Amino acid sequence: MKTARLHSIESFGAVDGPGIRTVFFLQGCPARCAYCHNPDTWNPNGGREVGVDEIVHKAKRGVPYYGDDGGVTFSGGEPLIHGEFLLEAIDALHGEEISVAIDTSGTYFDEFSDMVIEKADMLLLDVKHIDEHMFRELTGTGQGPLFDIIESINEHRTPIWIRQVIVPGLNDTEEYVKSLNQFIQRIKSVKKVELLPYHTMATDKYAKLGMTYRFADVKPMDRDRCEELAELTVTA
Repeated sequence: MKTARLHSIESFGAVDGPGIRTVFFLQGCPARCAYCHNPDTWNPNGGREVGVDEIVHKAKRGVPYYGDDGGVTFSGGEPLIHGEFLLEAIDALHGEEISVAIDTSGTYFDEFSDMVIEKADMLLLDVKHIDEHMFRELTGTGQGPLFDIIESINEHRTPIWIRQVIVPGLNDTEEYVKSLNQFIQRIKSVKKVELLPYHTMATDKYAKLGMTYRFADVKPMDRDRCEELAELTVTA
């Protein structure tokens, strides 16, 4: 049985996919996103080891609350770095008739990722930024894995939610949202586009970890303005 490193579990999650969900935050991420609110998940050796049996056991506790839309979401960190584990976990959860979503940063793709995307019931994809230069500035990685993920999504027609954090002075314009709409047209199975207002709640976490927060001087995104921009989004 495969294992993975687990950072934490959120029961009754309501923002990481449709319905009520049990969210498993897996440890480890290849990106170093400037505004990441979970820098404590970056270290692949952090957290604790967990097996598929424990995932299924904890996921089954939420079955009475999942309804038709809920289920399990694997987040992180970057869950796709645990591809072999995810394949085993998805099969086991499907055996219990529990749906599975994968919440990916679009910064990692390997020989198991395509099979994970094929088996998953849906993906949540944070595009970070549509411009290649800005993507690298924000994440420390290139867009290659992002486009590999998009190609896999298109091949398997896996339902997908697009997520984009809106940061003041970075991508908070109508022009950017229109460009985002054009970018999304290349993805065949987009069901929803979410614009998420940038917040500063992780600032204290960086300080406690002795890490420099690159966006320390950036103010939170105005929620009303973010909602106005969200009205401009379209699905593919």
